[in-house]
Amino acid sequence: MFAGKTILEIIQIGGFTMYILLFCSFLSITILLERLLYYRRRSRTKRSEFMARIKKALKSGSIEKAMEICTHTRAPFSNVIYSGLVLHDHHEKEISSAMEREITVETTKLERFTSIVGTIGNTAVYIGLFGTVLGIIRAFHDIAAAGAGGMSIVIGGVAEALVCTAMGLFVAVPAVIAFNYFMKRVERFIHDMELCASEFIDLIGRGSAA
Repeated sequence: MFAGKTILEIIQIGGFTMYILLFCSFLSITILLERLLYYRRRSRTKRSEFMARIKKALKSGSIEKAMEICTHTRAPFSNVIYSGLVLHDHHEKEISSAMEREITVETTKLERFTSIVGTIGNTAVYIGLFGTVLGIIRAFHDIAAAGAGGMSIVIGGVAEALVCTAMGLFVAVPAVIAFNYFMKRVERFIHDMELCASEFIDLIGRGSAA
């Protein structure tokens, strides 16, 4: 059916919905690459190593040193601890609230653009089906206008229309996989931030008790 046809010709067969799906695919891939780089830059430092350095600085009584460690660490949990260090001489509840707010801020940054990929994953198949329906309608219209046609012509028209459905699946499946991966990474980041916040509260509590 499509032997000898170029990719551009196949896209043109699918109609305008193919261009919508191509745009969705480009957008999904762009966000995937951007998020992968973003997550990679912010996961270079291990939580355990970071907290060990913070504990060492706090035990020596150097809040400034601990804050310096946070500013030189490009990880979401470093910003959470920094927000707690700024209020180190305040009540424990205030420190906890400040870190919780920072966790929310960092989570928002981590989830940026991911909803777009999720939406593409959920809708690309339906966009493809819409293009297929339009293609089938066009095929039957052409047959009716010509006043003649057989099963081979109908099958040919339907086969061309199904290109949109295939393209929709081609776009949707990677987008869904990428979205699930994003959510897993964000969940891991949140887990690390919450653990760091909990450890910091314990450190502050022990320091106050001492």
